[in-house]
Amino acid sequence: MALKATIHKAELQLSDLDRQHYGSYSLTLARHPSETEERLMVRLLAFALYASEHLSFCKGLSDEDEPDLWERDLGGNLERWIEVGLPDEKRLRKACGRARQVVVLTYSGRTADMWWQQNQTALARLEKLTVLQLPAAQSQALAALAERTMTLSCTLQDGQVWLSSARGDLLLEPRCLQGPT
Repeated sequence: MALKATIHKAELQLSDLDRQHYGSYSLTLARHPSETEERLMVRLLAFALYASEHLSFCKGLSDEDEPDLWERDLGGNLERWIEVGLPDEKRLRKACGRARQVVVLTYSGRTADMWWQQNQTALARLEKLTVLQLPAAQSQALAALAERTMTLSCTLQDGQVWLSSARGDLLLEPRCLQGPT
């Protein structure tokens, strides 16, 4: 019998001072049986970093043809393709052919560092690609905020992310490895 996804609900109050974007989002995240809480929360962080009325979660791990999140314009064209983790370079090349911007948000410390060292040269050729890295200690602290039902307040300013929940407050500083900050 196949395991089912675990559903998480998040109420996200967002103040993005860098983009002048403010909003309240009621989000439903399905955590794949093979997905950790750390990865789930990094997906939620990716949403906060690029939040818009057209950004949505995709099937991600359940479908090889979809990213973790994507943003489509009113005509259905792919504006932004967002991957969480350590995607294959070939997958990112294909995504760059489909979307106006492709973003990768890595985490996991040494594993992410090794992935970047192995792929940096090939990925540098992808002009539409932005690669962000979240330090391992920060992604683990982010995972500690995970609950089945969450209320989060998020403020973004000058590359810093301030996140507050009933479980505590957290400062995150994703580092830009490639692309516009």
